[in-house]
Amino acid sequence: MTTDFSVWQLVAEASIVVQCILGLLLAASITSWAIIFRKRRVLSKAQAAADAFEKRFWSGGDLSAIYREVSANGDDKPGMETVFEAGFREFSRLRKQDADTGFVLEGARRAMRVSQVREFDRLEENLSFLATVGSTSPYVGLFGTVWGIMSAFQALGNVHAATIAMVAPGISEALIATAMGLIAAIPAVVAYNRFSNQVERLETRFDTFVDEFSSILQRHVPARSAA
Repeated sequence: MTTDFSVWQLVAEASIVVQCILGLLLAASITSWAIIFRKRRVLSKAQAAADAFEKRFWSGGDLSAIYREVSANGDDKPGMETVFEAGFREFSRLRKQDADTGFVLEGARRAMRVSQVREFDRLEENLSFLATVGSTSPYVGLFGTVWGIMSAFQALGNVHAATIAMVAPGISEALIATAMGLIAAIPAVVAYNRFSNQVERLETRFDTFVDEFSSILQRHVPARSAA
């Protein structure tokens, strides 16, 4: 209880600059945790949806039936379903035009790549904020510490005999800024590394799916288109 009171007292008595830095770091930490909880939920949902769709896709069902089922879900559908829908829709459209085999497959692949890029833009949203907080918070906290120590020593300039009791509060309030910088940075760095790895693994799965689906579509091109 005493420690908590002392910490709050030191913060309350800190200089305006140090208080602003602590407020900035606190806001960054709160925002980071909000992003962490939301991103964890989004990525878990994306992984589960990819597992479910791949299981259904490779169960040997008819592509047209899967497409109708996916399209019936409207705009609110997981990423891999969106990629499949975009590719199969473009494939069907170009095939009806009796386009060349290469043109049909390239069009379907391009549509899937565009859809994939949009999906990963969504999955990577706010990851850059976590990276920024993780890389800059320690330096912001260090700046607050340096400023606080400078202020403490400047205050001692008007004192004839300085003691530890006079110096300790100023240095303590300055070091709080460093601690706050680490508190904000460490979870952001850990979360960024973990989420980046999950996004990269998902992207690899999507790339593999696009390649394999393109091979399947190639077998569905009418013989006359290959002529």
